[in-house]
Amino acid sequence: MARSLVQRRKPAKAASPSPARENAPTRQLQLPELDRLIHERIRLGIVSALATNPSLSFNDLKRILKTTDGNLSVHARKLEEADYISCLKYFEARVPRTEYRLTATGRRALAQYLDQMEAWIRLTRDH
Repeated sequence: MARSLVQRRKPAKAASPSPARENAPTRQLQLPELDRLIHERIRLGIVSALATNPSLSFNDLKRILKTTDGNLSVHARKLEEADYISCLKYFEARVPRTEYRLTATGRRALAQYLDQMEAWIRLTRDH
């Protein structure tokens, strides 16, 4: 024998607003939009490391960020496509080398991202 489940709702009571809530101003945080390209952890690590070094090799970045070849390669490619970093590939004693540099576009994007994060922090602390 099948049972049918019926939910019964109690009639809603009219909520009486508390005086404190009625007079409290509603503040909605207007947080700045973050650069989603840089916001990802590995990509932020790449541009941050390159902002403090003239250039870094693929292996240097991999060691600094504690990531895998594939993960670093995918994230570096996205930053390169956005012209945030430049990539130079060459051979040194028949060994392939890859070197990265932060571009002027990448430096501006990082500065803007840091400004946005500082605004988030200020708004959050003030709230």
